[in-house]
Amino acid sequence: MPSVSTYQRIYALVCRIPRGRVATYGQVARLAGLANGARQVGYALHALREGTAVPWHRVLNARGASSLGPGGAETQRIMLAKEGVRFDAGGRTSLARHGWRPRGGGGRARRPEGARRGRPSRAGGPR
Repeated sequence: MPSVSTYQRIYALVCRIPRGRVATYGQVARLAGLANGARQVGYALHALREGTAVPWHRVLNARGASSLGPGGAETQRIMLAKEGVRFDAGGRTSLARHGWRPRGGGGRARRPEGARRGRPSRAGGPR
């Protein structure tokens, strides 16, 4: 079982996620220094008591969707919608648009604006 200090680190990070932004379980785990700790983040959030001040609803899975059961997922979407986070018909939000980018890095590396995905171009410039 994880130590209380590990859960406290997770809760402190989740409290830093601003209104209208979301983070993924994996992102919170990386920022907390937990290698492969996405599930541990989920366990920590599940352990919270009802009425907590920790904004647990701002943590989504890597697809930008809730990992909670039907009732919990709906509650989570409603809470995020009140903060301006929008979801598509499949229950996903755009992590590019609503994802939290903490100051000082620590989050997932992102491609520069306009950069393409895939293999780097060969030396000699564009084809």
